[in-house]
Amino acid sequence: MSTISPFHIAIPVHNLDECRTFYREVLKCEEGRSSEHWVDFNLFGHQLVIHYKPKSKEELHSNPVDGKDVPVPHYGVVLPWDTFHLFAAELKDKGISFVIDPYIRFEGQVGEQATMFFLDPAGNALEFKAFKDMGQLFAK
Repeated sequence: MSTISPFHIAIPVHNLDECRTFYREVLKCEEGRSSEHWVDFNLFGHQLVIHYKPKSKEELHSNPVDGKDVPVPHYGVVLPWDTFHLFAAELKDKGISFVIDPYIRFEGQVGEQATMFFLDPAGNALEFKAFKDMGQLFAK
């Protein structure tokens, strides 16, 4: 893998101030441009934008993966192995409640990875993962 282009994702949040604090203070994302209705963040080099949207009554859906209920939809970043583990420890220290605690998925199999899931204050599901061997990212 050579150069990876940053992705852009815009997600709905029902409380802009609460989510702004979460992404800036808890996840340590640098804040960029903003308005009364949206805020840009640098999420590990990718552009995340939180946009105000009234709270939805839609419930979180999940699909089974490796014996766990994975929330759908979700988004996140594939991090370097050591960065993932440091980030997971920081989140635990900050009292983050995990939907799926940090663990090794597909252990000893193709695509072995560290992964964790948690929700932002608006209920958006985030997954962060890491591979010891980045060549396994798309392995079958």
